Amino acid sequence: MAANISDFKQYFPLKTVEAVLDLCRKILTGNSEPNLAFLSILLGVIENRLTCNRSATAVNKNSGAGTSPPQQLPFPTITYTTVESLFTKFESQIKGSVDVTKYDGKYASREFVKKVSDVIWGSLARTYYKDKAHLQTLYSYLTGNCLDCFGVAFGVVAACQLLGANDTHLTLSEDHAWVTFGEKGDETAEVTWHGRATEDKRGEPISAGLAERSWIYLNGEAVLCNRHLEVSALVAAINPSITTTVDSREMSDLQQELLWMLYDHSYLKRYPIALGILGDMEEIKPTASRLPARRIYEESIRSAQTYHKNMHVYPYTYLAGHCFRQGLYKEAMKNWANAANVIRKYNYTREDEEVYNEFREIANESIPYILKTSSAALASRKGDLKASAGLYIIDDPECYAYFLQFYDGICEWEEGSPTPVLHITWAQHLVHSVGKFLPPARTTVKITVDVAESNGGENKENKHDGAVSSRKAESDAGVGTRSDDTLDQEGESKTKGKKQVVEKEILTRSKRLRVDSVDNDKTRGEEPGAPPTPVSTNPEKKKVESKQKDEADSESGNMDLLPGMEGNDSTD
Repeated sequence: MAANISDFKQYFPLKTVEAVLDLCRKILTGNSEPNLAFLSILLGVIENRLTCNRSATAVNKNSGAGTSPPQQLPFPTITYTTVESLFTKFESQIKGSVDVTKYDGKYASREFVKKVSDVIWGSLARTYYKDKAHLQTLYSYLTGNCLDCFGVAFGVVAACQLLGANDTHLTLSEDHAWVTFGEKGDETAEVTWHGRATEDKRGEPISAGLAERSWIYLNGEAVLCNRHLEVSALVAAINPSITTTVDSREMSDLQQELLWMLYDHSYLKRYPIALGILGDMEEIKPTASRLPARRIYEESIRSAQTYHKNMHVYPYTYLAGHCFRQGLYKEAMKNWANAANVIRKYNYTREDEEVYNEFREIANESIPYILKTSSAALASRKGDLKASAGLYIIDDPECYAYFLQFYDGICEWEEGSPTPVLHITWAQHLVHSVGKFLPPARTTVKITVDVAESNGGENKENKHDGAVSSRKAESDAGVGTRSDDTLDQEGESKTKGKKQVVEKEILTRSKRLRVDSVDNDKTRGEEPGAPPTPVSTNPEKKKVESKQKDEADSESGNMDLLPGMEGNDSTD
């Protein structure tokens, strides 16, 4: 049963980050379930005060050129009356609109979940920018009738909790959310839209998405939440951005401290994306006596491998982005290859736009940048742009194998999919990037066909059961669990004169390939110097900037209609 909010009245007013942390600690460690609606409203009020209501004049004055955080301002005072009035409004709306006596049974039914989602859906403004920042909490719902995709799903679960349906829980993929319910918790229902799609699927099970092998449903390996994981999702969804270039320092500090509090209670161990977000925050502002960012990224990968059958893409792209920003380009390429090994398990659909953009940026911007920088450094013979094995990136057969493995995963993602992935721009960058690798790297990676072609892309997992064994061992091990940088080492190294041959395997669309990487012990010449500072590819930052861009677009009057409301001409 959810906690009574009057039990927390003694903690108000909240005047510091420490006071908020004390209240949240009490909620997390209490005997009752965390009250999701109360927490969503509370964090929404704080986020609104620290971001949306911070004057543009103060931000510009304190942020200098607009790239550094604004000067830290006093924490806003949050009163109990403010939170209680909004909670009472939400409770009255839900209980006044849903007659629970009409729904028999101890557990929630599909009709009940559909009714609750209809109540929240019907209360939303007819036109607004559903990808705008700061729309993930019930505060934005109660004060502006606006919610984003995650906010609607979270609001439905919070409403079901108020109505006593304690078997109703949130389920999260890497870019979508839905509800599970029932005696065994194995029934599913869509309650929100996804991305820019306008199709209304409320109340329907997710079985169609699973049958399509769409990435947004993770082949059934999404994060199934309990109440504490739902709190973790709410904290992970906090958006500290004030503008596209400035974040609220106070909001960022609060989010970071809350994530560590949840981490200490082991609530994040099954939630890879939350660990990735914590890793990003630790990279920006390390916390004393805490794990470094790299260890947290590696823990995110282990979480996906241990609890979700290695079906999550973002843990690898989080670590790859970190390595890229640190100039560890070979490790970045290795983890991008591992990410592609995950995406090959899915079929591409138009709803996979978010991860498509991620891979497109890697293929068309990040990898070309690495190869261009390596080529320039090699040409000038200045600086130290050597891979961990003592080779230039463009002269390293192993990096070339990672490169092929990355594109191979993208090709298999497209295979059997209703929508194509690759087009002329991808092909142009592929050809250009292949040409950047030096002939010794390309010629010492020998590709031979070991297995007959398979019979199509209908069952991607079973299709490669005999071909993936050694490749899967590398992918499942993750970075940090092995000391070598080989792809999929098979057998022992054999020395033949001055040539050392290391046999590896990479997987192509429908064949098993063997990669023979040969080190000819040739003289590499003078060592080059340090690479230029890499550009940032933080995926979470890009999402924030995308949302902020939508806000800017709002001034031009290009509004998105909510799903199911396309026929309405009126605006709020």
